[in-house]
Amino acid sequence: MEEQNHRQIPRFARHCYLFLFSVFTVSLATAQAFDYGDALTKSLLYFESQRSGRLPYNQRVTWRDHSGLTDGLEQGVDLVGGYYDAGDHVKFGLPMAFTVTMLSWGVIEFRDQIADAGELEHALEAIKWGTDYFIKAHTSPNVLWAEVVPFPKLSSDGDTDHYCWQRPEDMTTSRRAYKIDENNPGSDLAGETAAAMAAASIVFKKTNPHYSHLLLHHAQELLEFGDKHRGKYDGSVGVVKRYYASVSGFMDELLWAALWLYEATDKEDYLNYVISKAHCFGGIGWAISEFSWDVKYAGLQVLASKVISLPLVIFMQ
Repeated sequence: MEEQNHRQIPRFARHCYLFLFSVFTVSLATAQAFDYGDALTKSLLYFESQRSGRLPYNQRVTWRDHSGLTDGLEQGVDLVGGYYDAGDHVKFGLPMAFTVTMLSWGVIEFRDQIADAGELEHALEAIKWGTDYFIKAHTSPNVLWAEVVPFPKLSSDGDTDHYCWQRPEDMTTSRRAYKIDENNPGSDLAGETAAAMAAASIVFKKTNPHYSHLLLHHAQELLEFGDKHRGKYDGSVGVVKRYYASVSGFMDELLWAALWLYEATDKEDYLNYVISKAHCFGGIGWAISEFSWDVKYAGLQVLASKVISLPLVIFMQ
């Protein structure tokens, strides 16, 4: 998670999925040139270092401590937890949700290989750290808290935060939270958060069925909210425009959420939603050169090719 303009994926992006599959299926014991197990470990340690809130007893990044313990207090809601954005003190909902979706997708596809590397529990903890926060942030069916930012008297955006080289543990500025609701829509944020919770529900389905069901409930409400009250979240939460503006709009996130919900529930209504809106929501039947926290079409195409039993050409018409 980091603030930036969209990263362009090279032309060989279409081969990335096959490459990732190859990486995780290569025996770690025989991988002489590159230690992918070590890379996986360090990747998950990165997420631990970005944790906000009250840290658990088994926190491995020991130079971090509790922080952001009053997040949401001024708005009368508990928003303690979640992840900071790439070492900053800001918690941005859209890239955070996309990160949890991708972590969950990784575990769904490569659970055994991640377990063989000794990192499955850490991966599950990384996912749950995010979804626990999303549950808190989804305070009612049509309300989702979008972000928490430091709020100096003279600035409400992230600039001041970037100029301040300070640990989150030492923050003294007040914190302000922003939300989307019926009057201030954010279908892209609602859709991506729904996708994250639906994907995570698959991850926890066997090991924690009650939690999995809870995630599904929130995911279903969020998709319904995002679809019924349509609009871009950066139109409702203006402070994100300089950092995570929703350039691609919200249609890709609604399709993305519906497809993940179909994968999680096997309910035909979600599949019918995707198929009926695939063309008018755009980006399905042609090549996409980017997959990011903003643009989900490429991931949608890959997921569709895996979960939809119909010929993909029918889906793309």
